[in-house]
Amino acid sequence: MWVPSLPITIITGVAAGAGALCLFKDMYGGVPFDKKVLAEGKTVIVTGATSGIGKEASWEFAKRGAKVFMACRNMTKCEAVRREIVLETQNKYVYCRPCDLASAESIRSFVERFKEEEPYVDILVNNAGVMETPKGVTREGFETQLGTNHFGHFLLTELLLDTLKKSAPSRVVVVTCSAHQKGKIHKEDLNMTEKYDPIEAYNQSKLANVLFARELGRRTLGSDVAVIAVDPGFADTDLTRHMGMMKSFTRFFVYPLFWPVMKRARTAAQVILHAALDPHLQDSAGDYYVDMKKSAPSELAQDYELAMWLWKVSEKWTRADAHKSALGRPQAA
Repeated sequence: MWVPSLPITIITGVAAGAGALCLFKDMYGGVPFDKKVLAEGKTVIVTGATSGIGKEASWEFAKRGAKVFMACRNMTKCEAVRREIVLETQNKYVYCRPCDLASAESIRSFVERFKEEEPYVDILVNNAGVMETPKGVTREGFETQLGTNHFGHFLLTELLLDTLKKSAPSRVVVVTCSAHQKGKIHKEDLNMTEKYDPIEAYNQSKLANVLFARELGRRTLGSDVAVIAVDPGFADTDLTRHMGMMKSFTRFFVYPLFWPVMKRARTAAQVILHAALDPHLQDSAGDYYVDMKKSAPSELAQDYELAMWLWKVSEKWTRADAHKSALGRPQAA
């Protein structure tokens, strides 16, 4: 049966173009972290592990033999992802635990249960995050993005720090991004109650992540607790779901334009694996890595006085000392 050659030529060209685009996307994403580096015998906590980079990092840790605790808000979704990871990696030591980073009570409950179950934690991955959300606050009244992305992880890390030190050599990986370079810490209005801008609030929270990592690294010097801040790059995840252009009809035009230069979530997760498992990074003290290469963060992110100020404010606002004390008290009947 005769078929016109033009449509076949067009179809072949489209297929070849699509293949080249996928190849470019994989090459642009970078090389994977060394698959021969295993995580056997290590206990890992990953926040925000039900989707995107957190899910893929959890999968990778499980594949490499780690015991993985997925600290997530949505238990139904977490259980579905956990089953998927267990079946694919053949690692049954993957667990779901409720942990809402927008609630201090939930964070403390997570830590309390974890400490009852596990004596050590080798790797804490502070990955969960929200981006450009509508104006709102957490359970404790913090601006949503700063409260979730920074304060929640600050409190979680503080409550686990004694276990991390006991488990040394151990590591804390803080996931941030290049948005920190545009960030500013609004000292006079940290909650941005007077003038809320979702982009500025996100940038502030990402700068806070880097400042936190650097100050935590300074405070843990000599304890053999490594602290590394990582930038996974522009990844194809649902983190952008709150952005205006992604909620409107323009998404159907914008997304295809950006797709070729967006990393796959598993590719982006390699920076977490590198920070958590590379033996050469154990002496890191708040260092910042982009695509597995040590980089210099923004000038503000290197301001030690600002980092110390933010730490003190974070301690006060999260009532970290009170939560630490509560962890040691017997539960009421």
